[in-house]
Amino acid sequence: MLFKTLIALVFLAMVASLVAGAGFLIKDGGRSRRVLVSLKLRVVLATLLLVLLFYGFHVGHLDG
Repeated sequence: MLFKTLIALVFLAMVASLVAGAGFLIKDGGRSRRVLVSLKLRVVLATLLLVLLFYGFHVGHLDG
């Protein structure tokens, strides 16, 4: 159960980063580096999410 909660938290952090990036893009007009930092964070979180999903299926924490 803890593993599924971790996956859900990483997914929610990814969505929050997406919303923040959209807000920065609208507010700053794409002229600041905050949009780029938000994108980098989203890529890292997406990679972490994929790793957690692959690990979960491999170990058996997530049943297919």
